Amino acid sequence: MTTTRTENPRLAPLKENLQSVIYGKGECLDVMIVALLAGGSVLIEDVPGVGKTTLAKALAKSIDAKFHRIQFTPDLLPADILGSSIYNPVSGDFRFEPGPIFCNILLADEINRASPRTQSALLEAMNENQATIEGQRRPLPQPFLVIATENPIEFHGTYPLPEAQLDRFLVRLAIGYPAADVEVDILKSHARAQPLEKIGPVLDLEQVRQVQQEVTGIHVDDSILEYIVEIVHATRHDNRLGLGISTRGTLMLSRAAQAHAYYESREYVIPDDVLWCAPHVLPHRVILTSKTRYSGAGTKQIISDIIGHIKVPV
Repeated sequence: MTTTRTENPRLAPLKENLQSVIYGKGECLDVMIVALLAGGSVLIEDVPGVGKTTLAKALAKSIDAKFHRIQFTPDLLPADILGSSIYNPVSGDFRFEPGPIFCNILLADEINRASPRTQSALLEAMNENQATIEGQRRPLPQPFLVIATENPIEFHGTYPLPEAQLDRFLVRLAIGYPAADVEVDILKSHARAQPLEKIGPVLDLEQVRQVQQEVTGIHVDDSILEYIVEIVHATRHDNRLGLGISTRGTLMLSRAAQAHAYYESREYVIPDDVLWCAPHVLPHRVILTSKTRYSGAGTKQIISDIIGHIKVPV
């Protein structure tokens, strides 16, 4: 797998900003930036206390975005996310009060603690950048992305994310614990002040919108498209998988590859872009068969095996 190099001068300050807050996790930061460029949502699945919330806040501050955080709990209702109409006794009419979803970056903290009904309130927003509330479609601010977190260890009082929702996340990543020497640096940096308080915007929302539009213009050759489709179709016919990659997943892999090419200052996609994105875009979209699950195999390894048997285009 190739290592991302931040060669695009417009994005180097953004990477530096995030690195000043999240130490020793370069590839995780690359994935977050690629997701932002592609306009896709991110699922961070990791144990508490490794910087999931800090990373989301740092990204929002770096692009001067409107940021809202929702702490998902079992008693959270869809209206607590989307908003609702409130009766005004003076005027005698109803006034719509927007919910926290009307922002640029929404942090859905511990998303798997809310009921499936509440989780489903995000489906339309993540896929169509709008929310239908009381029969009226309301567009969301642009850019818009959901950064959701979940704890993979604690299962008491949690609800598994349905496949339809997992499929709407562009990427899934895990930050992981820092190395010992990096953790010493973290202690030093937090001794006097919080690094998050020191960073400011390096891009504005208009620049982000412009960059996202430029990403859509990155050329993808037919041979690359055929390569992506071959990978996807192989997941649908692999007897270790009960569910393969959806067409939405195909589209998202292609868009992520465009974003990664842009991130490396190229005007076209190469196979390395697909290979770099695949481990982050594909594994959470497939379901293992019972036999495969009991064997101890993981989705990342199976995706890697599948890709390894497909000829890379020249």
